[in-house]
Amino acid sequence: MSIPPWLDDLLWTYQNLIHAMGVNGLLALSMYVVLAIGQLSLGQAAFMGLGAYSSALMTLKLKLPFFVVLPASVAAPVLVALLIGVPTLRLSGVYLAIATIGLGEVLRAVYLNVDVFGGALGLNGIPERAETWMIFGILAAGITGLWLVGRSGVGRAMEAMREDPTAAAVMGVNVPRYHLAALVTSAILAGLAGALSAHVSSFIGPNEYGFEPAVTILSFALLGGIGTPIAAVAGAWFLTLLPELMRDLPQVRLTLNGVIIVLAVLFLPRGLLGWRMGRKAA
Repeated sequence: MSIPPWLDDLLWTYQNLIHAMGVNGLLALSMYVVLAIGQLSLGQAAFMGLGAYSSALMTLKLKLPFFVVLPASVAAPVLVALLIGVPTLRLSGVYLAIATIGLGEVLRAVYLNVDVFGGALGLNGIPERAETWMIFGILAAGITGLWLVGRSGVGRAMEAMREDPTAAAVMGVNVPRYHLAALVTSAILAGLAGALSAHVSSFIGPNEYGFEPAVTILSFALLGGIGTPIAAVAGAWFLTLLPELMRDLPQVRLTLNGVIIVLAVLFLPRGLLGWRMGRKAA
């Protein structure tokens, strides 16, 4: 069945925006995973950068096919998540956030100063191998998987840790193991987002994975809500579409973006979609 000409034209015109919605949806899920257990990690942009740079180098230098590059791109983010996760398991709140921000800045300095990463100019000429169906297929799988986990006994343990980690530990929940698992899962999702983004934009640079992108990713989940993975993705899509809707107001759109986030946090603490998932009986 062929695509109607009008739909083909629409997809071609807005393909960058459509791809950004898919990639940002994955980043929102990566933030949702850690917020769902009451942890505040700002390392998602760093994990995204690791996935982007490792996948780009595998494509440009090793000439590997994309079906090999994509799953392999999560290796570096997972390894780094394990390396920082074990010593920071007992950190929470602002302390974990500071530690993960530091990770992002260290990696950005590496990208700027090591020749193989292209320095300040980044890497360009990356083949456009990530297809739209691939991006949204992975996003759909991520939403489905996290939804099923959230409705299970694991989901109840995650909610208990978010409400009171000490009480959850007393009830037999292995809090450190859950924290590490959440960080690794977050790294996988962000690494995939980085690899897909690199192979649809053809260019990556070190400034794409610093502090500002990390805060933007956090805003996705805060705006949508962390009651369900769908809510986090909805927040990402709203903030991705907002600049496009305000294209004629370039001077105020970033300010309005910030105002919307502040108002949502103040008056909608559970996000725009604040419902929680029903769960199966134990």
